[in-house]
Amino acid sequence: MQTLTYGEWPSPIDAATAAAHDGSPEFAGFVGDEVWWTEPRPAEGGRRTLVRRRDDGTEESVLPAPWNVRSRVIEYGGLPWAGTVRDDGPLVVFVNFADQRLYRYGPGGEPRPLTPVSPVGLGLRWAEPVLLPERGEVWCVLEEFTGDGPSDVRRVLAAVPLDGSAAEDRDAVRELTDDRHRFVTGPRLSPDGRRAAWIAWDHPRMPWDGTELLLADVAPDGTLRGARTVAGGPEESVAQADWTHDGRLLYASDRTGWWNLYRDGEAVCPREEEFGGPLWKLGHRWFAPLDGGLIAVLHGRGAAALGVLDPETGEVVDAVGPWTEFAPTVAAHGERVVAVGAGPRSAHEVVELDTRTGRARVIGSAHEDAVDPAYYPEPHSRTFTGPDGREIHAHVYPPHNPGYAGPADEKPPYVIWAHGGPTGRVPLVLDLEIAYFTSRGIGVAEVNYGGSTGYGRAYRNRLRGQWGVVDVEDCAAVALALADEGTADRERLAVRGGSAGGWTTAASLTTTDVYACGTIIYPVLDLTGWGTGETHDFESQYLETLIGPRAEVPERYEERSPGTHADRLTAPFVLLQGLDDVICPPVQCERFLARLAGKRVPHAYLTFEGEGHGFRRAETMVRALEAELSLYAQVFGLKVPGIPTLELAE
Repeated sequence: MQTLTYGEWPSPIDAATAAAHDGSPEFAGFVGDEVWWTEPRPAEGGRRTLVRRRDDGTEESVLPAPWNVRSRVIEYGGLPWAGTVRDDGPLVVFVNFADQRLYRYGPGGEPRPLTPVSPVGLGLRWAEPVLLPERGEVWCVLEEFTGDGPSDVRRVLAAVPLDGSAAEDRDAVRELTDDRHRFVTGPRLSPDGRRAAWIAWDHPRMPWDGTELLLADVAPDGTLRGARTVAGGPEESVAQADWTHDGRLLYASDRTGWWNLYRDGEAVCPREEEFGGPLWKLGHRWFAPLDGGLIAVLHGRGAAALGVLDPETGEVVDAVGPWTEFAPTVAAHGERVVAVGAGPRSAHEVVELDTRTGRARVIGSAHEDAVDPAYYPEPHSRTFTGPDGREIHAHVYPPHNPGYAGPADEKPPYVIWAHGGPTGRVPLVLDLEIAYFTSRGIGVAEVNYGGSTGYGRAYRNRLRGQWGVVDVEDCAAVALALADEGTADRERLAVRGGSAGGWTTAASLTTTDVYACGTIIYPVLDLTGWGTGETHDFESQYLETLIGPRAEVPERYEERSPGTHADRLTAPFVLLQGLDDVICPPVQCERFLARLAGKRVPHAYLTFEGEGHGFRRAETMVRALEAELSLYAQVFGLKVPGIPTLELAE
């Protein structure tokens, strides 16, 4: 093993390798006995394709480019497809990203549009389809823009004819509910088809603050009647609802401070751990009832394990395998369960669990080592102590390379990663973007700061009224603890994050002196503008809880904004922004940079055509990663060959 300065180690993990393995399978489900899911294609313009796993185990991409199976409902999207089997083969409906129309597709044919294009605002959008061939319809969430503004929108449950009669006729779409609620999830029908359940909520609440579980009767003519609230409220979040095989209503509620399961209102397996999570995408699934009465569940504190719950005894038996984290995309068919799992040594892959045998195996998107796994980081989860003695959860990824070690008298640089959301959580799984840095001798620490999910409602509520304070303090506490214990070099600490993590990064650079530099990715920078029409409807009143009621604390919106304190910024930074981002629009970056003019702070501003909120194209991710590494090299005094030099202006 050779000795070489931290950050200068040669690595086989280049930016192109990391970009090629970005993203994960999502929205797995059954079409008859087959398993289908969506999967990213970074090299194909960042589209998501629909993948079919046949009975013989072979996989095929069902739809060629440029078809992109992805919904834009609430901008973060939701379940974009559904399928069933008929005598002549599979029947699938899906949402195409480019026009947001719902299409009907049978393998061997061409997709046929089922819904029209609206010229009003951002048009018509669809999510969480439920196929009802016996009715000749597909039921789903309809998001309809009524004007040009981001909040000129209504959402209802709707029935779309399968015969294509609504493809050019909006009036042929049958609305199932009125628009009294601002947000709704897709309907879940009881086994006998006589009842429908769905979740609704209204501004200013986000779905993890408080939702209502609605129940209605399905009349013979296919209308919903007598809708009533059966669970939930302003301070109770129902995250998911479904039906057991014998027609009992099953849902996840955090009424005790933890998302636990309830069956017809009675607690099932009450524990201080999570059986649900934040509903960022319509159609997220943390549990799936099985035909025999058992329930497939994701559960845990922090990490989400896949298990099978016996609701009669409360016993949970976890699937055996290398997967330590599972994404909220669980589906069941008979006694089979499919989910998407990952671990510190493997990226997300489609996993099938046979509940009769307890056997779990990979059946799709199987992880393949792009490089020798000896170059993967060896992370560990830790709990740090923050201000007021509060716990802070984090994943620490020390520098790791089988061929190199740092000098004995040198401590490595570290980058603190702040996750997005901010109501979310970062899992401990293999991420080649992290390995890109750790294999070169730069450590990474991902912080699940106060406000993160997975640790109960009290931990989540720490960020209420404290965004820009608690997240910044918690990230700084982890960074300084790593330095104080001798793990990291105090003079070579950086911070980076995207979206809400970009906010935390910018706020950290403008309000603390902890970091030598930072990488700010499609951020929120100006609360006054972001909360008054510059973002999309879903998050347009998020700040009412994160910052406080605007009518009561208007000054706080300006005081907390990084843009307000641009004059305090002294650390070099790179700002990365998609030009098509409607969630955190480029105008925020432009105002921030204008306020920084004349301050002589080294920085770079890179924009990307065709990218929205979250980079999806391989070429974008390569440029962004290399720019980030170049920033650290220049600030930390490193020699990193083969990386284009990022030009820093003042």
